Amino acid sequence: MSVNVPDVQHCRVLLIGMMGSGKTTIGRLLSERTGWPYHDNDDLLRAAAGRSAREVLEHEDLATLRRAEADATARAIRMPAPCIAGIAAGVILDAASREALRRTGLVVWLRAEPESLAARALGGPHRPWLDADPQGWMRAAAAERDPLYASVAGMSVRTDDRRPGATVNQILAWLAAV
Repeated sequence: MSVNVPDVQHCRVLLIGMMGSGKTTIGRLLSERTGWPYHDNDDLLRAAAGRSAREVLEHEDLATLRRAEADATARAIRMPAPCIAGIAAGVILDAASREALRRTGLVVWLRAEPESLAARALGGPHRPWLDADPQGWMRAAAAERDPLYASVAGMSVRTDDRRPGATVNQILAWLAAV
């Protein structure tokens, strides 16, 4: 069921946050509610690199993956508006990508505690960072990335113990006020 969403200036909702924060789930639900297409980072990355994040790391290196993530983000922000896109968690480390996010969309930071993120993200075959110490990796990555996410976000929503529908409702209310 679609809802009427005002014709916001950019009409491009960019969901950022750590893996496991709910970007795909929230993006799909937001798409259902608005009628706007949702573009998932995993699909955008595969289109940009020809393979998944795990496959890129198996055959290349982290720098190649980061370039592919930046390319996937560039694809997302070139999608015709209105649309919703989930952005790769690591793209926030790239200054040019942060600037592009600021300029081209309404950025929503989905946040959760590292323990929640690790529990949600485990089991994803395309998430090689979680193979050894998921909670430790999440804590370290969140400490580095949270200030960067905050620097580009127009809205921040905690998703730890929250139903996805409630998060979508909060985002829709924010969009109506923009």
